[in-house]
Amino acid sequence: MALLDDDRLFPADGATRRIARSLYDGIKDLPIISPHGHTEPRWFAENEPFPDPAHLIVVPDHYIFRMLVSQGVGLAELGVSSADGSPVETDGRRIWRRFAENYYLFRGTPTRLWLDHTFQNLFDLDVRLSAETADETYDAIAEKLKTEAFRPRALFERFNVEAIATTESALDDLAYHRQIRDSGWQGRVLTTYRPDAVVDPDFAGFSDNLKTLGEITGCDTGTFVGYIEAHRRRRAFFRDHGATATDHGHPTARTANLSAADASALYDRVKDGAGSAEDRELFRAQMLTEMAKLSVEDGMVMQIHAGSFRNHSDAIFESFGRDKGFDIPQPTNYVAALKPLLDVCGLEKDFTLILFTLDETVFSRELAPLAGVYPCLRLGPPWWFFDSAEGMMRFREAVTETAGFYNTVGFNDDTRAFCSIPARHDVARRVDCAYLAGLVTTGRLAEDEAFEVAHDLTYRLAKEAYRL
Repeated sequence: MALLDDDRLFPADGATRRIARSLYDGIKDLPIISPHGHTEPRWFAENEPFPDPAHLIVVPDHYIFRMLVSQGVGLAELGVSSADGSPVETDGRRIWRRFAENYYLFRGTPTRLWLDHTFQNLFDLDVRLSAETADETYDAIAEKLKTEAFRPRALFERFNVEAIATTESALDDLAYHRQIRDSGWQGRVLTTYRPDAVVDPDFAGFSDNLKTLGEITGCDTGTFVGYIEAHRRRRAFFRDHGATATDHGHPTARTANLSAADASALYDRVKDGAGSAEDRELFRAQMLTEMAKLSVEDGMVMQIHAGSFRNHSDAIFESFGRDKGFDIPQPTNYVAALKPLLDVCGLEKDFTLILFTLDETVFSRELAPLAGVYPCLRLGPPWWFFDSAEGMMRFREAVTETAGFYNTVGFNDDTRAFCSIPARHDVARRVDCAYLAGLVTTGRLAEDEAFEVAHDLTYRLAKEAYRL
């Protein structure tokens, strides 16, 4: 049986569905531009076979394991590495069986769509995953993973990926990116500069990270001037390895514009792990503005991913570390928060700042009006919890009337789950075509324009926004 409906996510109305399907047929085979994500550059550098179905599909994907944890399945049972050294399940088949017997939990979720797309289109499965089919599906996938056609580079090419960006810490040596470059393989894998570990005083090991930053750049990070110069040199190092963008995962979007003397004094208060909670938040705010000034200087596109209360469970953080599914959306202000940065860089024509949010209430009230007037601003697509058909449609409905299409940047998948990339892009393409078809049938957009916009949303806007 087919796991997927060919007309999934298209409007129920026949006339609108026909237009959506026609739009989709025109863009479904366009190359994938994946300008922000968290796949491992090691995969493409070493091009080794993936170990087994569970470690390819289940273990790296927080969308999967957070749902299972919510129903009482432990992270250790799912093979997620512990931070405290406690043992975890390593048998891929046992992990897969636990996943399969709980697959029904994903009914109605975007994760179910992505997984069924992967099972049907990549692995040629025609049975629904369940406890009864666990071993059958595991064996079928495992057999394919042994072949050359399912190594990382071959899948990259099969997925029709034109460019993919990974995300590395400012302290990363980028050895895997050099290995990719030196291998002669033509796949375009870029890095992205993520400086959280050296701009967030609440990040574990912050003071030691600053010392390491000084050592690898030859700068005196004991002073604020030397610290900023260290960032300037690291950004140049990342650009030499293909980076076109930076990324900043701050709890809020707050920015600041302190005088040089006040910024230096603030740095002195936080660099050794001291300073108040307000000092630490003010420093993060100042550093967003400093990063924006450096982007004006060097041309790197800047992204702010704000609004996540990260590592909400202390117990999970202590046992398993960061990024284990316990990051939760929270209200986020942008109008007042971004004003200091925009006062400095908002009208710079060669500066691009892409804004993401986990607070949907600000799309129409704050983000669309801001992006609808400031030339530097672009709106990132629905991110994380809103990377869904409903979230994407709400986004288009909330922002298009104020920001239009051309102050948005298409779609990016933001994933560690490599095989979900084509599935996620397919969902975005279908939803955009459904939205455009609705505009056509209600007389708000000519059909020939809808075809042009569909191409732009699928391909051109992401490529241009990220300078790829």
